[in-house]
Amino acid sequence: MRGVAAVIFGLLTVMNPGITLAVLILFFGAFSLIDGILAVIAAIRNRKAESHWVTLLIGGIAGIIIGVCTFLAPGISAIVLLYFIAVWALIIGFSEIMAAIRLRKIITGEWMLVLAGVASVALGLFLLSRPAVGAIALVIWIGVYAFVSGILLIALAFELRRWLRNRPASMPHPA
Repeated sequence: MRGVAAVIFGLLTVMNPGITLAVLILFFGAFSLIDGILAVIAAIRNRKAESHWVTLLIGGIAGIIIGVCTFLAPGISAIVLLYFIAVWALIIGFSEIMAAIRLRKIITGEWMLVLAGVASVALGLFLLSRPAVGAIALVIWIGVYAFVSGILLIALAFELRRWLRNRPASMPHPA
């Protein structure tokens, strides 16, 4: 579901590069909030089966906080929004990379989550290094990132589903 939300967000932003900053703020706030809620639900749902569920929980809480802050202060400047997005991307990216490192012992295809995490970290670092980037360029970069990250998360979901169907009965359920 997180991957689908990212793909939808990415397509909406790339298809409308002339989008106003106000709409970008609302799109990002909604995306971050939904992504955070879904991550918290997944972390809580898997807390007994996964010893490292706290990583996902922290990333989800960060997404919720950033989403709520974005809605509470919609008149923030583009630079502040850029820093919100950059910090969020760094937190999510590191969380995804850590989760992939844990998954490598259980499944193949964890590289997709590593790539999604690397894309998040790269976006965060790029935005921090170029805070004066134009609004249209920002929209396109964020849209491309969300789309690619979403595709990778969807591909990983299919890989996990395939693994669950083919795993030996003696192996624990990762979710």
